[in-house]
Amino acid sequence: MRTAALYGTLGSLILTGLTGLPATPAQAYDGQAETRGVALAARRAADRGIDFGACPAVEGLAAPVQCGTVAVPLDYAHPDGKQIRLTVSRSRALGGGAARQGAIVFNPGGPGGNGMFYPLLARLPAWRNIADAYDLVGYAPRGVGRSAPLSCVSPGFAKGPSKSPEHPSRAYKEQQLTKARAYARGCARRGGHGLRHFTSLNNARDLDVLRAALGQRRLTYVGASYGTYFGALYATLFPRHVRRMVFDSVVNPDPRKIWYGNNLDQSAAFERRWADWRRWVAKHHAVYHLGRSPADVLDSYDKAVRRLSRRAAGGSVGPAQLQALLLKAGYSDSYWARDAQALSAYLRGDDKPLVALAGDGGADSARAAENENAVYTTVECNDTSWPRSWRLWNRDNDRLADRAPFETWNNAFMNLPCAFWQGPHQRPLDVRVNRRSGLPPTLLLAAERDAATPYKGALELQRRLAGSALVTERGAGTHGIGGGPNTCVNRYLETYLLTGEVPARRVYCAPRPEPRATT
Repeated sequence: MRTAALYGTLGSLILTGLTGLPATPAQAYDGQAETRGVALAARRAADRGIDFGACPAVEGLAAPVQCGTVAVPLDYAHPDGKQIRLTVSRSRALGGGAARQGAIVFNPGGPGGNGMFYPLLARLPAWRNIADAYDLVGYAPRGVGRSAPLSCVSPGFAKGPSKSPEHPSRAYKEQQLTKARAYARGCARRGGHGLRHFTSLNNARDLDVLRAALGQRRLTYVGASYGTYFGALYATLFPRHVRRMVFDSVVNPDPRKIWYGNNLDQSAAFERRWADWRRWVAKHHAVYHLGRSPADVLDSYDKAVRRLSRRAAGGSVGPAQLQALLLKAGYSDSYWARDAQALSAYLRGDDKPLVALAGDGGADSARAAENENAVYTTVECNDTSWPRSWRLWNRDNDRLADRAPFETWNNAFMNLPCAFWQGPHQRPLDVRVNRRSGLPPTLLLAAERDAATPYKGALELQRRLAGSALVTERGAGTHGIGGGPNTCVNRYLETYLLTGEVPARRVYCAPRPEPRATT
């Protein structure tokens, strides 16, 4: 499953213990040739800069946002070989003179998340002071959007209603195994030899080339969700190139968790958030009429699943689409009221809200979804060796589904192509930066009940980054908390980006208020 980041009203929904060791060998990280290649590519990028101008209409970014591209090597071990171009967006700092502090580069998560929207955050109150001081720079990582885009199958592959069993039958599992093999073959066929270079390590290297192209001696970076993982790789590879770094909603960087173990942990965490949503809905039974207890709300959901299994809503929404819609409630409580209203209306005989939220978004939406899924699959499958034994996958996910059925098997099936992945695998870099490395203090933000990136990932990264500070939103579970409604979190974020000051090693903010029940 992808991680997600939500900043104010703008965002990009885009990750995904370990009970068995992967059976396939991985390439040990040496990186000397790649290190030389990054240095050469960065020097060239610094000389060329970025020719910013009006954004193409396809980006949907009007002036004063500007767009450009930066060239990076497909393979950093051969920096004179094939080049690919990454699209970049920018809004200039709104302040003047001494107030300006250069550029902030942002990544919203994924793998597969497109950060081109980031300059639009300058319009939001929570980012106003930061936007006065910094150029806000977004970009589409390699494979994403128009940055050497990847695709593994025809974009129409996901159309139409589909099942989403929490305890799938043997026959259903066999169908998913067939699909996973076919998807892995499609990625290999369409991506060719170059597919192996779409990795988290290369995303970190691309970030250093982008830094140089922007004319920045040191990087100021805000990474959310998966963006925290390759941001941590960057801090490990280039600690003296860092100016300031924010890690918002932190992926557990422990090499033993990348990525199979992280996905199991994520599925367990989504069960907790699913329970949080049902408790909230039950509190507002007078509004939604879905049940007076969490168990009653679950019964209402199960009733909708049975009904959708017999007849899809609007011809496009089946049980899988309903589950995917309600999964968003696990990412952000800003979805809670909307999703409850849609489920309530459907059970009362009105499927229009459900179809509007969960139905087929059309050809453009299908292409974007396939691109995101192709990048997600390629990066995670390339990053590490995955278990090749179906018996292991089946055992681990059956056990987990007994106590966390809501998302476990859907998450497993999404990642299953990695069991059949062709080509070499990386060995995950051991993120670990000590005080002698030259890395300045960094800031971590996390919500205690985050499902997409469980809280223990933030604790793990803090242990690995010397001098880092962690701001925790207690009792909350929204994924991506910087720039949101919590003024306590935003105060620490703004202070750090504007002054470089970090709080005490660990500080805590009270949770945001629960959402209001609306119809």
